[in-house]
Amino acid sequence: MSVPRIDALIMAQENMERTDRAAIERMQLAKLNALLRREKERGAFYAGLPDHLASLDELAALPFTTDEDLAHNAPGLLLCSQAEIQRVLSDATSGTTGAAKRVFFTEGDCERTVQLFTAGLGELVFPGSVTMICFPFSGPYGLGELIAEAIVRLGARPLKLGAGCSYGELKAALAEEQPDTFVGMPVQLLSMLRVCGRGSLRRALVSGDACTPAVLRASEEILGTRLFPHYGSREMALGGAICCPAHEGMHLRENHVIAEIVDESGRPLPPGETGELVITTIGMEAMPLIRYRTGDYTRVLPGRCPCGSEVLRLDTVRRKGEAARISALDEQLFALPHVVDYRAERRDGRLVIEVLTAGEGPLPELDAQWILRPAAMEDRALYTGKRKILWSR
Repeated sequence: MSVPRIDALIMAQENMERTDRAAIERMQLAKLNALLRREKERGAFYAGLPDHLASLDELAALPFTTDEDLAHNAPGLLLCSQAEIQRVLSDATSGTTGAAKRVFFTEGDCERTVQLFTAGLGELVFPGSVTMICFPFSGPYGLGELIAEAIVRLGARPLKLGAGCSYGELKAALAEEQPDTFVGMPVQLLSMLRVCGRGSLRRALVSGDACTPAVLRASEEILGTRLFPHYGSREMALGGAICCPAHEGMHLRENHVIAEIVDESGRPLPPGETGELVITTIGMEAMPLIRYRTGDYTRVLPGRCPCGSEVLRLDTVRRKGEAARISALDEQLFALPHVVDYRAERRDGRLVIEVLTAGEGPLPELDAQWILRPAAMEDRALYTGKRKILWSR
């Protein structure tokens, strides 16, 4: 029986002979204690933590790290010199007025992420194939560049389209380059498929945003194959969990991330129960985080995966607040075959939804004003990364 790709990756990176639960947890505890010792010796942000834990269960007694900590304590969170930093990612933590949250990567952090991407993409990218990348290309060590490097290592050709192509540009790329694989965000994929058709595409990896059941079902129906959802965040160096051929959850990068699921009070939950994902990034060189509250909600699927791996699996990841409301609209609108994309906002106390359509059909009965626009080849999708929506019920 072949070794699952995620297991092979962990064994190669950690020089392990097997990846049963006991071996994985021994490795995690050793790496966690090494991290705690380094933090204690450095005497910075995590200096108040113990320098040794007797078991992984004791991790739950340590305090959480938050977005505010990343925004206001970046120098104290760095565990390497500034000279070793190859990439800095930042965003706002509170609309447009909050302090910028910064995350730092070394070249080693980026290299291990490429190795993870190679393992995940290896399930659907094959030598000689062409893969269209619809994530942003933002310079060396950016997400698009790391994905492209993984595709090259698999002997395939990356088609670096980026996130801002018009439907005309996408249709031309499908016709002229004949890509067989798509890598990008789920709504990008479905929007393109509904306007441009499947063309040469046969497989797709989606990440960067929640993939609701309606988007997943509609995309799989057009492609005729299962999607490969992946999960990652900047706090874990962009790569966190990958889908295997069993399509039953996403295998966590357990030599890089210790995952906990906690309830609203911060108490750990057992496998199978849904709560907030908390991560301890034992594999990060530049900025390892201890018990960081991601704001993402999921559960650990219990038991061994049908692929044979004992590496933990995350279920579909969701967010609360604004992102949850976006997902609710996604589920209602993309269940309709003529909806290509939409934008929603609150204007003068009323929900206004602008819908890009391919054909005609009914719309959900929402207390909203509808603005319909037929999709044109020169259009760029209304979806441009994280949708801003002012909506409440």
